[in-house]
Amino acid sequence: MAAIGFIGLGIMGTPMAHHLINGGHQLAAYTLGSVPESLVEAGATACSSAAEVAQKSDIIILMVPDTPDVEAALFGDKGVAEGLSSGKIVVDMSSISPVATKEFASRINKLDCEYLDAPVSGGDVGAKAATLSIMVGGRPEIFEKVKPIFELMGKNITLVGGNGDGQTCKVANQIIVALTIEAVGEALVFASKAGADPARVREALMGGFASSRILEVHGERMVKRNFNPGFRISLHQKDLNLALNAARQLGVSLPNTATAQSLFNACEAQGGANWDHSGMVKALELMANHAVAPDAN
Repeated sequence: MAAIGFIGLGIMGTPMAHHLINGGHQLAAYTLGSVPESLVEAGATACSSAAEVAQKSDIIILMVPDTPDVEAALFGDKGVAEGLSSGKIVVDMSSISPVATKEFASRINKLDCEYLDAPVSGGDVGAKAATLSIMVGGRPEIFEKVKPIFELMGKNITLVGGNGDGQTCKVANQIIVALTIEAVGEALVFASKAGADPARVREALMGGFASSRILEVHGERMVKRNFNPGFRISLHQKDLNLALNAARQLGVSLPNTATAQSLFNACEAQGGANWDHSGMVKALELMANHAVAPDAN
């Protein structure tokens, strides 16, 4: 049994934290607002600050929205750094800047503590089912020490390289996801406007080379008009900003990533920042003056 801290208890963090408790571990928890009652009832200790979480824990996990949030949780007033002592391990499972991650890791290492960046893919469905893909950057021996904790939350767990490489892998993942959502959206808009039943088209495509998890899950969302967020457009915009900013620094052209970001921006302009990212199809529908299917009343 390990003493684990968890900071950031949103739609992803809460089920992930539950899996750790169910795995028999002690859990100290902190989030902006209040710790969910379900976690307290399951045995979590609600803390008043990130520093208190760090004091009570040997492994401290962060799951917060963006780079500034991680920096504040780690190094802000009553942040994790204030509660660390030699030998503790900080694990950032947020999706943030690879460049900033390397800086944060260096600052934590100077406190005689270890650091892993371990962003995830799989959305709220994967978080609830403990089937997340986890992409890890850090020292191999620290990865092996924390791996049993990761296995309570995910299935595909890979040490990609050193600190920052996990975040780089996640950015690559988000490029692929965004472009595949765009492709599925284009295909279903095309099929529907041509007069075919988009639900049957999706069903047929699921049996061929075009099959993908995104066609399966997000294609169904597009047809059934379910854009309640599993992963919000605003968060995917943040991830594509990381990709485009890094590409500029590296001198790499990502033309289709830029197009996907523009489509997300168009959704935001329609009030869709909090739609599920499959809602990108609505920007394509606007340009086609045709919806894949009628919106539910």
